[in-house]
Amino acid sequence: MFEGLKLHRLFSTKANSANLLEGAIASGELPNASNGVTVSVEELSFYQIHGKRWQPPAKSLWSQLNGQHTSSRKGRGMTFSEVRQYQAGDDVRQIDWRVTARTGKVHTKLFTEERERPVVLFIDLTPSMFSGTQLLFKSVQLCHLAALLSWIAIGSKDRVGAIIRCGDTLTEIRPSSSKTAVLQLLNRLCEIHNQGLAMGGTTLTDEQRDPFHALANLCRKGSELICISDFSTLSEQDIASMTQIAAHNRVRAIQIYDPIELGDTQAKGIQALQGRDQVFSVNLSSSKAKDSIKHAFTHQQQQLSEQLSQYGITLSQVSSGSPLLQQLLQHSF
Repeated sequence: MFEGLKLHRLFSTKANSANLLEGAIASGELPNASNGVTVSVEELSFYQIHGKRWQPPAKSLWSQLNGQHTSSRKGRGMTFSEVRQYQAGDDVRQIDWRVTARTGKVHTKLFTEERERPVVLFIDLTPSMFSGTQLLFKSVQLCHLAALLSWIAIGSKDRVGAIIRCGDTLTEIRPSSSKTAVLQLLNRLCEIHNQGLAMGGTTLTDEQRDPFHALANLCRKGSELICISDFSTLSEQDIASMTQIAAHNRVRAIQIYDPIELGDTQAKGIQALQGRDQVFSVNLSSSKAKDSIKHAFTHQQQQLSEQLSQYGITLSQVSSGSPLLQQLLQHSF
């Protein structure tokens, strides 16, 4: 019954959310500008300072999310540096035969490790993301996480770009490594998010359901693709597309969820909840109903994790019910 349960702003525990929000802001775990529903550049710029905490190699954000150390860095491999005259011990496979023929002396190519890489964010603002029952809308938590990842990327001398899916449009932002470009990305994200919030639910076309063609074009070989979504619309074709990108790039997936999807809520009585195809009336005073909701979500999440892990794609989870920084620090070691 509750397979694919998603919220569409049908209810929220407003008083409790306000108290949680005020407490998180007072403790410095959320930006002062946070209201839990809309987002602003000022709000997302808060994560610039905090991004330094997870600069590799000292500490990795992924070790916090996944509970383990991240694997060695993947860049675009070796890039050409120069040609010089052959010396004893040089790799004969790197001899430049054209220069050798032209000069009459054996020359070899030199390569250096290329450390810079593009980081591409897939930011999925589908209708089910504009919902929340405790601290933040899922879409707001997504924006906070995207901001943190962006600041970490440019702090690591990487370029960061994005594909943002919202309503009936896909917005492409090409990777750049400048602070100005990141602020422009975050400003565009805020505009799209707040417009999507005002539009409400929109039915996705087949093209919008499959944004991976645009992602494949934006992700050059050796890129890192980070997909942030609740994955409520993920299809078998989407998984196939992700695995094709993963063949030449590192792909990570982060699932944003609301506490009520685990049956965690202070709400009581009959409430209207949006399923994948219809609205359900659910008695949230019933522990059995809450257990059914939790079972449906954990089963769906486990299936998704198993599907992605077959292709080396790591799935992490982030709740919209507590501050992002708090969740990361809880996994700190």
